Amino acid sequence: MNQPGEFIDVSVTVNGVPVVRRVPARQHLTDFLRETLGLTGSHLGCEHGVCGACTVRVNGEIVRGCLMLAVQADGATVETIEGVSESGEIAGLQREFYERNALQCGFCTPGVLLTAAELVARNPHATREEVRAHVSGNYCRCTGYQAIVDAVEAACRARRAGVAT
Repeated sequence: MNQPGEFIDVSVTVNGVPVVRRVPARQHLTDFLRETLGLTGSHLGCEHGVCGACTVRVNGEIVRGCLMLAVQADGATVETIEGVSESGEIAGLQREFYERNALQCGFCTPGVLLTAAELVARNPHATREEVRAHVSGNYCRCTGYQAIVDAVEAACRARRAGVAT
């Protein structure tokens, strides 16, 4: 078992860039991304995996970065909001959020965008109820979700029409 203060080498690919760092054995993935790599798009809200502000992708799957230790990501590919935004992968979804005012303070927006992008990619025929269910694990205190659901629905329609989302 790891002792308090113990450090472990981690090798991970973050947004396409190989990274090797010595990290505290009990450091959460979100803390590693924010504090060590300066990728501050993922936020810490509840630190219990409930709010979704810490959402990132690990090996293509959405995860709560506050519930995963950095050492658990050893050998993995991690994508943050910065990476998917810079790649243009979510440009259409970002546009839909902007056009429908589906973001306000911005604290939850990175996690919601990553979660919504997963739904749009996997099920561009999602119903309004399916959109609500899919993003329900990402708390937003500002928008009331109406605009978020509208934006994700629009992104789904665009995806079905063959427009990049």
